[in-house]
Amino acid sequence: MTELGFYHLTRSDIAAALPPLLGRTLQAGERALVLCPDEAEVAALDAALWRCATPDWLPHGTAATPHPEWQPIFIAAQEVNPAGAAFLFRIGGAPAALEAYKRVFDLFDGNDAEAVAAARARWREAKQAGHAMTYWKQTATGWERAG
Repeated sequence: MTELGFYHLTRSDIAAALPPLLGRTLQAGERALVLCPDEAEVAALDAALWRCATPDWLPHGTAATPHPEWQPIFIAAQEVNPAGAAFLFRIGGAPAALEAYKRVFDLFDGNDAEAVAAARARWREAKQAGHAMTYWKQTATGWERAG
């Protein structure tokens, strides 16, 4: 089964929390698909990754990028995986075939009651499906594993 981690954002938004996680993904020699709920989020994250300071560079692309199969990080609003990424970063509960990935990062806004309720529903569904589950909560010093 897929290793599924839920990342409860309480101190920053997704655009700030995502770059360090993606940097670690690349350091591990993995490729990532960042699956967004809509094209507006794709555009926002694309711009944020170009501007992030740490790590200093995150090579990535979108459907508008030439040779998407070369991109170690691919950002999309539909579940397409041109580079064969094993890590999925699911933003805003975007629907995905979790079994297709080695590891899934489900990031959600802990300051939005609807987003938290939706994440809880996804947690129950994934647990019922038998996935290996972890829960991470953002703290002042980083991510803290709970439960």
